[in-house]
Amino acid sequence: MKKSFVFWVEKYFYNPTLLQKLLSFLLLPLSWLYCAVMYVRFRLKKAEDFGIKIISVGNLTVGGSGKTPLVTAFASSFQKPAIILRGYGRDSKGLVVVKDEKKILCDVSVSGDEAMIYAKKLLNAVVIVSEDRKPAIKKAKAMGCEVVLLDDAYSKHDIKKLDVLIDVETKNNFCLPSGPYRERLWQGKEAVVLQEDVDFTRVVTLKYQTQRMTLVTAIARPERLNKYLPQVVGKHYFEDHHTYTKEELQAILESDKATSLLVTFKDYVKIEHFGVPLSLLDLEVKVDEKVMSSVL
Repeated sequence: MKKSFVFWVEKYFYNPTLLQKLLSFLLLPLSWLYCAVMYVRFRLKKAEDFGIKIISVGNLTVGGSGKTPLVTAFASSFQKPAIILRGYGRDSKGLVVVKDEKKILCDVSVSGDEAMIYAKKLLNAVVIVSEDRKPAIKKAKAMGCEVVLLDDAYSKHDIKKLDVLIDVETKNNFCLPSGPYRERLWQGKEAVVLQEDVDFTRVVTLKYQTQRMTLVTAIARPERLNKYLPQVVGKHYFEDHHTYTKEELQAILESDKATSLLVTFKDYVKIEHFGVPLSLLDLEVKVDEKVMSSVL
């Protein structure tokens, strides 16, 4: 039931049917009110300077945009970066140092899936999860980090930072609840807006390939993967941040007569310990040099 609702909402936001468009128009008064409240909130905030370079990477809409590979690309340009994110879907609360510059300090249930991606991919980075970004920034600074990269923090208007936004294509351009926009790019708000295949391109590496792979993934808008897929014997989509069980994965392997599960890194960090055969669709990005110089 939950999975069906999540996929219905994703379609409503990004590729609505005629009935969904009608619902969207009926909800417009609520969207105008929501947008007005968010604009007033923006105007009332005063940005605090933390005395350290801060870059926020995200998007204006709900759902996935591929920001994790972009944050990873930016962070790779520094000797000791800090990655700070909320840690959505984790079983912990408050501020948790997931990784210092030497080692990973907790498991994926404590960190959340996206934080663990950073922890495994960025060997020199400090990774911190915290609902409140401000104490996490202070912690990163105290740990000697040279730069802070905030994952999805455009709305944190009370933090002085450079906002980098990924332009996400959608056929529904309204604010919540009529459309996917959490906020607009407000007048007076400076940001670097990037477009895929213009400012950055995705680089996909297939690792641990087997003869009969079946796709299993729990990312937002999983159809985004279609153009990168090799031949697969099946596709199994779960809601974003889904917590897998070993039994459901083994059942998929058996039903598809697959030799391995093809997963993204976001899925991989949650299921690698199960011992089921895995193939990895590893997505990274190559950023235009002009963009890198303007951001860094």
